[in-house]
Amino acid sequence: MNNKTLVNSKLVCVALNDREQLNAMDSAFNEAPYKQPPTEPVLYYKPRNTWNVEGAAIEWAKDFDGNDVESMVVGASLGVVIGKEACRVNRSQALEYVGGYTIVSDFSLPEKSYYRPDIKGKCLDGSAPVGPEIISAEQIADPDGLVVTIAVNGERKSQFPLLNMERSVAELIETISHIMTLQPGEIIAVGFAGDRVPVAKGDQVAAAIEGVGTLNNTLGGA
Repeated sequence: MNNKTLVNSKLVCVALNDREQLNAMDSAFNEAPYKQPPTEPVLYYKPRNTWNVEGAAIEWAKDFDGNDVESMVVGASLGVVIGKEACRVNRSQALEYVGGYTIVSDFSLPEKSYYRPDIKGKCLDGSAPVGPEIISAEQIADPDGLVVTIAVNGERKSQFPLLNMERSVAELIETISHIMTLQPGEIIAVGFAGDRVPVAKGDQVAAAIEGVGTLNNTLGGA
């Protein structure tokens, strides 16, 4: 499948699905402005202007005055590609609606709060490469058993076993399909390691999942 058609209509990302991160933030969630821990998946969109592909250079973000921002971070997730229309599906049947799997990287500004969707930090042009291809669902027996790694300039910086997710792939499909109808080709990035990886201009970033592939991108600027 051509990289330019990897995403169709929606790219939905799940934040705070790292159980270790949730536990570490428990005291903060019981204070203002949160007042309580999240009871449902915390979702955000990567809109069409953010979509990008394998091998692309990721533009370094600018502030409102057009100056380079001081810092950026990257996270990576298994991308669950919907194979047929999913509306209010049951968890026990949720994986039947998966057409395949890919990798999603999320280049963004550092996250300081999860209380409101971070439009400025998450909607940077070209900040969500997807790829390198879609692996058919039949090739992945247990998506929750996969491990997502990030290497920067050849050095591994992050490793996130999806067994550490607070909510499984099937549970997320069930919940999200009760919020919105999911169409074929749409992608859910099911979970990122809580600690995003700092990056610098010129860094070569490789997000990898064994059996799914390696998504390579470079930070623009010198």
